[in-house]
Amino acid sequence: MRRRVRTGVVILLLIVLLGGAGYVGWVLVQRSEPVSLPETTGDFQVGRRTFEWTDTPRRDPYADGPRRLAVWLWYPVAKTTTGQHVQYAPDDWNGLHLKAPISIFQGPFDTLQDRALDRVAIAPGKFPVVVLMPGMGLSAPMYAALAEDLASHGYLVAGVTPTYSANLTVLGGQVVASKPEANPSNLGDSSESSQQVGDHLVGIWAADARFAAGMVAKELPNSVESAVGPAYVGHSFGGAAALEACRLDARCAAAVDLDGSQFGDVVRKGVKAPMMLLGADNSCITSVCGPDAKNDTDRDRALSLLKASTGTSWCATIPGTRHFNFTDYGVYYLAYPLRKFLPLGSVGPRHALTVTSGYLNTFLSHVIYKTAAPGAPVCKR
Repeated sequence: MRRRVRTGVVILLLIVLLGGAGYVGWVLVQRSEPVSLPETTGDFQVGRRTFEWTDTPRRDPYADGPRRLAVWLWYPVAKTTTGQHVQYAPDDWNGLHLKAPISIFQGPFDTLQDRALDRVAIAPGKFPVVVLMPGMGLSAPMYAALAEDLASHGYLVAGVTPTYSANLTVLGGQVVASKPEANPSNLGDSSESSQQVGDHLVGIWAADARFAAGMVAKELPNSVESAVGPAYVGHSFGGAAALEACRLDARCAAAVDLDGSQFGDVVRKGVKAPMMLLGADNSCITSVCGPDAKNDTDRDRALSLLKASTGTSWCATIPGTRHFNFTDYGVYYLAYPLRKFLPLGSVGPRHALTVTSGYLNTFLSHVIYKTAAPGAPVCKR
């Protein structure tokens, strides 16, 4: 009897091992298949350039010397332009990929086909500037899907990677890692100490955003629509920074917070420019909690922000989404169980990015070009 039991256990283990090996083999085949960023929806092709800018008068609070930033610029390109497509994450930026052993369940970046053209000429004309801020720990390249769609609609999109807050930045050909004081682990715990840390840090990020907006105008003076101030867009903590940057910038055309808890003086003082708060299903950042929200501490901050603001405000929740549905994780190949443990909702990930881009383009077109927006989701104050 015992021999039969042992034999059964051995057979079961062999089945599990063979099944696991078979699944890993299947994943290796699947992850090698090319995937592409979503098709853009605007009238322009898209180009991409990368810059390293130094804010000489401003001392970096986390290092000796002035503040240095890596900025990726996506911009409109004439339909007739030809050129080589960019690598999604070139050189050391490839370190944005998840690390082993879990990396086996994520598709490699070299099979991710990017639609942007490498350093080609900007389309004739003048275009508004949009500064795009990432979530805490993330980097600007991980928002290429949203950035490229905006650029295809005629915007100069400057994606900022806040140095020492991002898990990975590349400056001067060197990888720069995060520092705990710039990438605190307690921002999401709703405590008084995390509020104080976030209120301080959001000012640094807002200064980064405003500096980048000014540098785009200096770098591309013949392509920037000077009659229109910059719009600030951000995800997660970058959304809070976008709001604070808009509050501080008298020329701010608009601000967008993509599923980001709000921090800083903007919570009490509000913004004068139009703003949009776009949340996930388990979020309360719009002042109205989504159906899956389990913690409503963000609601009071959002209500304070809305009551103090004087411009037009849009609020919406995208059904079926979670926090990472606003990033390029919605495009990456992610096998089970990795996808299960990332904050991605039940909605089709590409669909979530399409909906987000639709909101962004409709809102910015409405506030900058005064296009009609019937049925706009006006916030409840």
